[in-house]
Amino acid sequence: MAMVESTMLPLGTQAPDFSLPDVVSGETVTLDSFSDARALLVMFICQHCPFVKHVQAELARIGHDYRPKGLGIVAISSNSVKTHPQDAPEHLKAMAEQLEFNFPFCYDESQAVAKGYTAACTPDFFVFDSDRRLAYRGQLDDSRPSNGVPVTGHDLRAALDKVLAKEPVPEAQKPSVGCNIKWTPGNEPPYFG
Repeated sequence: MAMVESTMLPLGTQAPDFSLPDVVSGETVTLDSFSDARALLVMFICQHCPFVKHVQAELARIGHDYRPKGLGIVAISSNSVKTHPQDAPEHLKAMAEQLEFNFPFCYDESQAVAKGYTAACTPDFFVFDSDRRLAYRGQLDDSRPSNGVPVTGHDLRAALDKVLAKEPVPEAQKPSVGCNIKWTPGNEPPYFG
């Protein structure tokens, strides 16, 4: 398990566009799918990663707590199924259904969306304001699979509350930590490694 930190994309970055299939509905999800949302949370997760498994119930709770407040949410898996078949769309669908995700879970087969967001790990979180400018990129909370700290979603929830209230998010943000995205051999981005 290669543990890496998020790249900390510069705050204020415009949300990169995407067009990906939702593994549950089969429908295409784009950035414009969230045009009515007051803010947008983009999460890079997968099925097999122990860091994601550690927080996956909290991710589902965030969906149920914040979608009614006008937050758009999309989860994306960019892991190569050539190297990690357990992250294939059918397994992602089973995960989404088991956890009762109320947001789309998309598969980024080309890994182009992960590169556009400079996603580096699972989980990796990006919160965009109503103008789709990056307001937060950082950890869910201080919990890790082996540190005994409870999973609360504190850091991400605090950022979401600020963005939805149209208040600035403090710029001191701790990077997310997790397994590296499993790049298809030969497709690794320049920021990987």
